[in-house]
Amino acid sequence: MAASRHRRLRRTAVTAATVATIALTAGLTTGCDAVDKALDCVRTADAIADSVTELQQAVENTDDPTQWEESLDSIDKNLGKIGDQTDNADVNKAVDDLGKAVDNVRTSVENGDETPDLSPVTDAAGELTKVCTP
Repeated sequence: MAASRHRRLRRTAVTAATVATIALTAGLTTGCDAVDKALDCVRTADAIADSVTELQQAVENTDDPTQWEESLDSIDKNLGKIGDQTDNADVNKAVDDLGKAVDNVRTSVENGDETPDLSPVTDAAGELTKVCTP
């Protein structure tokens, strides 16, 4: 009987250790995902904030569409870098949405719009920030 009881206790201990290891691994993986998401968002926030501000200033302070194009090119470049740096699905979707908004503004400028609507760009940038908020 003592041997049977010893085996049962051992099995229970092994099972408990296995469950604890799985729980710890899951917790660490979740923690790493959160850290990765935060780092992705920090990179995104820096690049996008600068680019969107640059675009807004170009549209407000000049009637020169070539400066607007330069700002749009800068945003596209930053979005490309961000897309390469992250593997977070939510961040990538927000980056894609912002890219579409930039493309729409670019088309508007190419069609001769002297006052392009930047609200889709700022809205998409806001959504990106929202995705990055824990």
